This record gives sequence, structure tokens and C-alpha cells, in this order.
Amino acid sequence: MARRFARLARPRRPESLPVFLDRRRIYVLPTGFGLFFAALVFAMLLGALNYNNNPALLLALLLGATALASLIFAHLQLAGLRIEAMSAEPVPVGTPLLLQVALASRDARTRHGLRLEAVGEHLYAALPPSESQVIALSLPTERRGWYDLDRVRLSTTQPLGLARAWAWVWPGTPLLVYPAAEVQGPPLPHAGHAGTRARLDPAGEDVHQLRNYRAGDARRAIAWKRSARRDQLLVRDYEQPLGRDVDLEWSTLASLPHERRIQRLAHWVEAAEREGLRYRLSLPDQPPLGPSNGPSHRHLCLRALALLPHEER
Repeated sequence: MARRFARLARPRRPESLPVFLDRRRIYVLPTGFGLFFAALVFAMLLGALNYNNNPALLLALLLGATALASLIFAHLQLAGLRIEAMSAEPVPVGTPLLLQVALASRDARTRHGLRLEAVGEHLYAALPPSESQVIALSLPTERRGWYDLDRVRLSTTQPLGLARAWAWVWPGTPLLVYPAAEVQGPPLPHAGHAGTRARLDPAGEDVHQLRNYRAGDARRAIAWKRSARRDQLLVRDYEQPLGRDVDLEWSTLASLPHERRIQRLAHWVEAAEREGLRYRLSLPDQPPLGPSNGPSHRHLCLRALALLPHEER
């Protein structure tokens, strides 16, 4: 029931950031302690009227005014805040996703006791006047693919805990969870020969070509016999193999279950990156990715693996 009522609050659909919190987005209600306090003040008020006790009546009115001021102050703690951005770097499933929330204030009020809550996790923070701050909230991950981030609630019970003011933010920014790599998986498959590459390297092993001597060339690189025949100094250029392109193919893992295939390929992607090899990822119904390597290629491959359909049970 509470979830249904929450759906009626703004916003009712994902929105683009930044978002400014104005009076139409902020809701204020008494806390449990606030309801008890209100009942206590009401009882004092009835007793003071019944016995015509002016000091007790004055005290009850002062406490009631304090409670009303607390409601207004709680509203002002959120009014004027600006949520600049929400983002998170992709992580393997099972690793907490670190949601970065950028808050900003443009007035001279210090915001105390701000509570950021999402997916059952919460974090408290304070925001200095006229400053920006990034709050990191750790969220659990249980499933690869797009992370289903529902509305994020920003709330406070300051100053007296009698009222809670809150506002919802529903970021439309997609968050991604990579598949978990297989633990202690097998080594990379044998590389093909078509992708062999090499670069010139004085410390290499294979002779690439002979060229004329240049000042600064190492003496060990001089081809003395060839130089004697041509009556000029010739120097050997060596080449150092850079490795071969590795083919990571979905079809070669037909004996493994669906999710194990994904974990195996994720393990091989990480292994190829560690070894500095170029690799090509081939998935069903998709064009091959690569051959290449580096952070951007790694992200493309792990993203493609993360977004593969889940196995039907």
C-alpha cells in the first residue's frame, strides 16, 4: 500500500538530470515521534483549558509553535537543492555498484542530516552553504545487465526529528553491471596465425632487414660480413613479435551452460587485457567485436556479454 501511494508522488517517470527541488517536489509529514509529541501537546492543551491554567496553556502553545517551526525548517533543508548528476562505473555482478550523486546548493544555508536512500541502502551527509558535493552510495548487484535503479529518495528529519521532509529523484541515466568472470578459468585459447604482428625493436630476436649504418647504432647490430662484401657498414634491424590476435568465440563453448559461457568469455577478455593481446569476441546474432584491445574495447566486449539474454528457466 505504501508503495502504491509513493507512486503518486513526483516524479512519476524517469527524468533527465539536473533536477531542482522546489516546493512542488518536497513532501513533509510528522514522524512517529512527531505524532507522539502532537498527542502530548494536545493533552496538555486540554488539561490547561480544563483547569484554567494559564502557564500550562502558554507552554502548550509554545510547544505547538515549535513543532510547526520544525515542519517549516525541515522543508527548507531540501528546498533549493539541485541534483546535478547520478552515475556509476560498471562493475562485475556481486560487486557493489558505487552510485555517485552530485548535490549542489546555491544559497547560504547549511543542509544538515541529509539522508540519501536507494534500493534499501542509505547514507547520511551534510552540505555546506553555496557548495557542491559528491555522495557515494554503495548498492548491491545481483544480476548482470542494466541495473534497475528505481526512484532515489532524499530526506531529512532535522532539526528536532518531529517531521520528515523528502523528495524523489528518478534518474533516467542507465547503469550497467558486467558479468562475473569465471574464477580460476582456463588459459586463453590458442591464437590464430593470421593476426601476427611485430614491431622494430633493437632488442628483438628476429632479423627484419639490413640498412645503412647510422650514428648511434649498437655495434652488435652491425653485419660485418655483409658490410665487407659491399664495402659499407650495414646494420641489422630486428623485430619483436607483439603477439597474435585471439579469437573468443561463443560457438566453441557449446558444452557449457548459458551463464557459464558468459563467465568463461568474460574471464578470457580480462586475461587478454592483462597480457596485452588483441582479441576478437564473436557472439550469436552480433557482428564480431575487434580485433583490438584497451579500455574501450574491453568495455564494449563486457557490455555485449552483460546484455546477452538471460537463460530461460
